[in-house]
Amino acid sequence: MTDPSLQPSRQPWRWAVIALAVGVLAVAFAYVGGWLTPQRLSSRQIVNQLQAGGVHPGFRRNHAKGVCVAGYFESNGSAATYSKASVFAPGRTPVVGRFALPGGNPYAPDSSVPIRSFALRFTLPNGEQWRTGMNSMPVFPVATPQAFYDQMVATQPDPATGKPDPKRAGAFFAAHPETGAFLAWVKTAKPSASYVTETYEALNAFYFVDADGKRHAVRWEVTPEANDDAGTGPQAGDPDYLAQDLQKRIAQGPLRWHLRVTLAEPGDPTNDATKAWPADRPSIDAGTLVIESEQAQDSGPCRDINYDPTVLPSGIEISDDPLLPARSSAYAVSYLRRTREEAHFPGAPTPSSEHPQ
Repeated sequence: MTDPSLQPSRQPWRWAVIALAVGVLAVAFAYVGGWLTPQRLSSRQIVNQLQAGGVHPGFRRNHAKGVCVAGYFESNGSAATYSKASVFAPGRTPVVGRFALPGGNPYAPDSSVPIRSFALRFTLPNGEQWRTGMNSMPVFPVATPQAFYDQMVATQPDPATGKPDPKRAGAFFAAHPETGAFLAWVKTAKPSASYVTETYEALNAFYFVDADGKRHAVRWEVTPEANDDAGTGPQAGDPDYLAQDLQKRIAQGPLRWHLRVTLAEPGDPTNDATKAWPADRPSIDAGTLVIESEQAQDSGPCRDINYDPTVLPSGIEISDDPLLPARSSAYAVSYLRRTREEAHFPGAPTPSSEHPQ
């Protein structure tokens, strides 16, 4: 008996459906790769611009200067109502982190920028990971990857002067009024004398997903217990005072921050990191981050970690913020370049192939 599915009258339709499915996949891959839209901004263009001021083989293209830290997160269970992620169940989760400065120069003086960054990788008991990269500023300057790229181009230092062209930079900021909140902050921001006294903001919005599948728009930050010299200036003549300060403090005992999660209300933007949510939004103290050790980044445990903010456990999801997928893609390009470079931290072990940045 003949299989009806192989009868001539039906077989062409089967092949047509298969061809259509393959065609859709091909178009999708082509679009993601930028092949159909050569004018579309790519992660390679972003990373190329990040390294326009010079390449330091083996180092990250951004946040190149840093130090590894390790410890644990002690959850108090308060966030478990909003997220089913096991990291929020009461108990400890191991953490590997990295303090760093923005920029691609691993030898930059610590006083060169007023911003510090803090990246964390939580390794959950079930093998999942949560990775997050935070900065010590209240908002991001721009809302889209294209604007970020355009900002880098507009503020790139002129080789003749070593400084950005004020007309070019001014034209960019005039055309991007969303940068106003960041510019107002940076006018009074000063390089702090310690990584330890800073509050670090995730800036992008995410969703916590509870046990019933309900999503809650959130942002998070880590706030320090130490605040003795917050906002003070650098040590005179010392370009590397942050790492030295960190060593001294850890030698005296563990360092602590509180993980605070802010819950959005309807209408709060989840796709725009230039806009802070109102200060009266409810906040949860989810637990304590404890840092117990530090190590140089050339041999420390953070060296081969990609702090991709889209690596999330079940119970946390990305929002519609367009910066998140762009960060993920650019981090991957940065990682692949630095780990292929022969000068990658001479004498250090061969990088692992786990996740890129």
